[in-house]
Amino acid sequence: MKTILLVEDDPFLSSLLKNRLQKEGFEIILAKDGEEALSYLKASRPAIVLLDLILPKKTGFELMEEARSDPQLQAQIKDLPIIIISNLGQREDIAKGKELGAMAYFIKAEISIDELIQKVKEFLKL
Repeated sequence: MKTILLVEDDPFLSSLLKNRLQKEGFEIILAKDGEEALSYLKASRPAIVLLDLILPKKTGFELMEEARSDPQLQAQIKDLPIIIISNLGQREDIAKGKELGAMAYFIKAEISIDELIQKVKEFLKL
């Protein structure tokens, strides 16, 4: 069973995504803020990360920057697929996300949950 780290602070969206992904056979670890996500990444390695950017405590950008600069995490996240799902749609935000290591960047309003699940499967080669 593939584990997904879902980093999303919106209770409705996180519940919806978690339930749909579990129905697809994934194990879901839910982090409601960037600090929680960072702690989880230090403790174990998910198959993929679905990352919101606007989060309490640490933003998604801060999480990615800190993970890249942490020697303990560098090797662990090197090949880890990170998919950003955010309401931030500015070209600069998308460029920054990809520069920090995101494999894909989706704007929440422009992608359905079915499409997102399909993209997750594609990244995991399922």
